[in-house]
Amino acid sequence: MNSNTTFSGPFLDEMPFPEAFDDEEALESYLATPSRALVRDMAAVDGDLMILGAGGKMGPTLARLAKNAMPGRRVIAVARFSDPGMRESLESQGVETIACDLLDPSAIATLPICRNVVFMAGRKFGADANHALTWAMNTYVPALVAQAFSGSRIVVFSTACVYPFVPVNSQGANEQLPPDPPGEYANSCVGRERMFDYFSQQHGTPGRLFRLSYAIDLRYGVLADVATKVWQGEPVDVTMGHVNVIWQGDANAQALRCLAAATVPTSPINVSGPETTSIRWLAQEFARRFSKPALITGEEAPTAWLMNTGQAERLFGYPHVPMQRQIEWVADWVSRAQRSFGKPTKFEARDGKY
Repeated sequence: MNSNTTFSGPFLDEMPFPEAFDDEEALESYLATPSRALVRDMAAVDGDLMILGAGGKMGPTLARLAKNAMPGRRVIAVARFSDPGMRESLESQGVETIACDLLDPSAIATLPICRNVVFMAGRKFGADANHALTWAMNTYVPALVAQAFSGSRIVVFSTACVYPFVPVNSQGANEQLPPDPPGEYANSCVGRERMFDYFSQQHGTPGRLFRLSYAIDLRYGVLADVATKVWQGEPVDVTMGHVNVIWQGDANAQALRCLAAATVPTSPINVSGPETTSIRWLAQEFARRFSKPALITGEEAPTAWLMNTGQAERLFGYPHVPMQRQIEWVADWVSRAQRSFGKPTKFEARDGKY
């Protein structure tokens, strides 16, 4: 395990943008490279870090990024780890792993208490196939964790889906807009926030409710979804015509930096790219790069799930990776038939059903 107490660099902000990524390891290595600001903020936060629900699309790279940003301290990834390869990969990077079913209170009781917790567990896709399980994962588990780690700082991954749709010509929903979303999944996410907020008030637990809208890397996300449809000659539905997206490395860095910006009681913060991005425009951008037509279906609705990220920009600055660079990377990746996670975002859905 890495015993150094300082990051040896180079820092993300000292590196030129790659033109492309040869393979997944090159991509993951880049995602795991911290900026000077992240290392500085993690140095200001005492204690070790535990990531609960670390087995999803973002968890493994967040764990690697955290380990590089806080060398010499423990980073513990907790998940079911149904894929043993993921566990081995994390451990090879100095990240400790613990297999745990967070629906089991007795299993949670065996976890070590860490000063810092990032909570990433939840259920979205397939939510409408089993509403009871969705609510258990998104509200019952948060209540268990909020009580078990009441003495920790807790950054809770939430979603833009807690908001109602807002006009596309607005500046997006800000944190003062009351949650009022469509669909059981989104309402269970409101429940997750309410559980952490309640126990934060009860115990004085510092934290943040990390309302994230569409993080992407090259293997999943709105850009990959649109690019793949254009590449394969499939229609792109633009009814949900506008989104906010952010590079996964930027989203993970902001999640970790929220530990140094925790509040008592916990409070929401919107995290995504600041631009309102048109799905039609994205399809046309990929079509131009692929020299293929963009097959558009539907008409843009006047509202969408959009957010105002002004608070995050004041705290953390503008995201490091701009939109055009993300488009170039995704176009290259898709055109070379590199691996996809096979987990579409279903950004087209307007009824809240996943």
